[in-house]
Amino acid sequence: MGLAALVLLAGCSSPDPEPDVAPPAPSSESATAVAVTTSEVAERVEPDLELAESTPVEDSVYPAVGGPDVDALLYDLDLAWQPDARTLTGTATITFRAARDARRFTLDLAAPLGVESVTLDGSEAAYAHRGKDLTVKERLVRDGRHELVIAYSGQPGPVAAPTTRRDFSTLGFTVTDRGEVWTMQEPYGAYSWYPVNDQPADKALYDISVTVPDPWTGVANGRLVADVAEDGLRTTEFQLDEPASSYLITLAIGDYAHSSGSSESGVRLDYWYPRGQPLVLDDMTAANEAIDWIEARLGPYPFSSAGIVATDSQSAMETQTMVTIGDNDYVRSAPVLVHELVHQWYGDQVSPADWRDVWLNEGMTMLLQGLWEADHDGDRINATIGRWRDLDQDLRDDYGPPGAYDPAQFGGSNVYYSPALMWNELRLELGDDEFFRIARSWLAAHDNTSVTRDDLYAHWEQETGRELSAFFDAWILGRTTPPRGV
Repeated sequence: MGLAALVLLAGCSSPDPEPDVAPPAPSSESATAVAVTTSEVAERVEPDLELAESTPVEDSVYPAVGGPDVDALLYDLDLAWQPDARTLTGTATITFRAARDARRFTLDLAAPLGVESVTLDGSEAAYAHRGKDLTVKERLVRDGRHELVIAYSGQPGPVAAPTTRRDFSTLGFTVTDRGEVWTMQEPYGAYSWYPVNDQPADKALYDISVTVPDPWTGVANGRLVADVAEDGLRTTEFQLDEPASSYLITLAIGDYAHSSGSSESGVRLDYWYPRGQPLVLDDMTAANEAIDWIEARLGPYPFSSAGIVATDSQSAMETQTMVTIGDNDYVRSAPVLVHELVHQWYGDQVSPADWRDVWLNEGMTMLLQGLWEADHDGDRINATIGRWRDLDQDLRDDYGPPGAYDPAQFGGSNVYYSPALMWNELRLELGDDEFFRIARSWLAAHDNTSVTRDDLYAHWEQETGRELSAFFDAWILGRTTPPRGV
């Protein structure tokens, strides 16, 4: 999750007390006569399902969510949202590989969403939906490939978050008073709006179609490949053709305007912001320069699309290819955008296979945010590191080590600052050139995969020719702040 929430937790900023008043939700009963393509759209590509093959696991921190039986390859979601009735209607077509032999298999789907039908490979399938567990009572043989179609509808809402942070207490499908929608769902909560193997180890491709009353717009991850207004409704379709973990998927619905920009390196960025709020767009465009700064350290932007969508949240999230930001000055600030964009490399391109290793996402990202602020805001990096080091022992006392944190305190400050300090010690030891060379080689070696701390230890030891396990363990598992040096 983004640093914005972390800083709000520390009391460094607060939401704007005077939010803009938006117009009411459009009626789904209004009508126009003809189909109109309303935005520039990209060309569809044939999904490469082999790219999405994963090794799902039972998560060690949150074992009740997700499971090891299903390796989802493609989620094709056809969604319709009625803001006046607060009703979501969906059909999820899930192409998946059986990760192991199983007598039955289970996906996650929140109870407020009622299942209307389930078919497996074209035939009606027996199922049970109890709580958040949707169990399909059909046998799987390892490595068999299947198509599962689930029709569902209901009035979704968010689920409780396993955290004590002040900036969020729920996760997933969130509806504003006006019927707008946004989703942030780390470490889980995607199941609040679609059936899913909701764990970071199971990456998949996505094709998301969203129908809403015109002139509202549905925004999701990836490239916009269709945008049609007809009979009072607007349907947008987004295609994500690089695999993503479920916590990195976003859905935002509201009265959006669209603009675009570009980095000097040629990365196009699509900006979706509330209509009539150009200052939000102005804040977003800091990403144009940020991409170039990050690429100089971590290598070329790793995906085929990039963008930002603004929502009514008070946090920010590194949702893959379409960063989700909230509604206050801090979470729209340049340092936060840098943080979320760095995550496109560390967290999205390479993701943790288990939530015990969320520090793999946050440590490197936090360090680069600190370096960016030193380059742009005049604050010396040594002073920043000194402040972080002063906090470290208290964070370990309050939340535990970053690699063995309290599951009820997800996203605590320890998983940000402590591993950032660790990476900075290694940066000082190796020098910037060698440090970032290895940081880039890690991404190249594990492109579009989910990894463990053991993978990371082995890579850095191989690249440096040093034994680093004791160094890493002291920072990640230690109860006390390690001494300086490597």
